[in-house]
Amino acid sequence: MLQTYYTVKGYGEAEIVIEKSRFICYVNRATTEEEAMQFIQTIKKKHWDATHNCSAYLIGEHDQIQKANDDGEPSGTAGVPMLDVLKKKGLKDTVVVVTRYFGGIKLGAGGLVRAYGKAVSEGLKATGIVERRLMRIMRLTIDYTWLGKVENELRASIYPIKAIHYLDRVEIEVFVEENAKQPFIDWIIDLTSGRVEIAEGTTEYLDKEVEI
Repeated sequence: MLQTYYTVKGYGEAEIVIEKSRFICYVNRATTEEEAMQFIQTIKKKHWDATHNCSAYLIGEHDQIQKANDDGEPSGTAGVPMLDVLKKKGLKDTVVVVTRYFGGIKLGAGGLVRAYGKAVSEGLKATGIVERRLMRIMRLTIDYTWLGKVENELRASIYPIKAIHYLDRVEIEVFVEENAKQPFIDWIIDLTSGRVEIAEGTTEYLDKEVEI
């Protein structure tokens, strides 16, 4: 698994108008080709009356799956420019569809390339981009008397809280970078005077919104 990578926050959309043609960009996260294809088909059904529904997606840790579809536009003027925007942003596991309603004015090959690229850029801005960082879940078990102090210190620290479980004792799940486990453990032991049980959990990705 990659230690860190960039992808879209989730679903989003944006619309631009160029020379009376409407370009509507739809964006989503897709971790498999099946998910990407389902999303594309959903947009095509929604806009069955559109002039074109062009698409592109980039999937896999090493971008193993890359597809671009011009959907009737001149070859290389839609899908490939859309895919290029995803690549330039360094995104993974992302699918985009640009729906075009022709406005009566031809844009030419260069104009189409710019229009589809701009539509995707605007779609990504509207959707938002996140950095996904692989983190270790550390589980702290403490008595309720320590809850206030530990929670306050954690919220003021670099260690995000994933969840707090109020049971017989309090269990706090915390995101910790792999190379920071020992400093974190030492800090918690010192903070609680050793009155804490610490268990190492699984790894999960933590999303942080960024601008790229």
